[in-house]
Amino acid sequence: MGEKIRFALKKCKSVLIIVLILWVILSIVLIGPISISWVDGTVKGNGEFIENLLKSDLSNVFGNLKKAFSNEYRNTYLKNELYLAIVLTFFATVGFIKTMPKHEYANIEHGSSDWAKGEQYSILSKNKGILLAEKHYLPVDKRGNVNVLVVGRFRFW
Repeated sequence: MGEKIRFALKKCKSVLIIVLILWVILSIVLIGPISISWVDGTVKGNGEFIENLLKSDLSNVFGNLKKAFSNEYRNTYLKNELYLAIVLTFFATVGFIKTMPKHEYANIEHGSSDWAKGEQYSILSKNKGILLAEKHYLPVDKRGNVNVLVVGRFRFW
């Protein structure tokens, strides 16, 4: 199981970095004005959330952050920040699970003997004999049984 997680982390490291960068940018640029507009529109009672959001100055990032961390907007800002973190964590988790290999032999060439690193017999030759796999031969000059079972199909035209 550890190998699967290590492979998935290696494969989706760039995607996780992009998700973190996206989270920081959305937190700084968008969550502040949304929180301010929400409080001004609902809590203060004028009921114009969309109009307040469209009127807000998105280019004044530090002013919006300063206002969002003031006492009357702080709780709403932190709640919206939590919602954003939950949504991005959900999408990152789904992506991480989808990148995990389905079995331990994922991304290994089929038909090669690369998966059998520790299971090679000492009687096999790497130079000549009956071809068993890409780099493994059964020597014909050895003592004992040299019978070979071929699994698969033959096509005769």
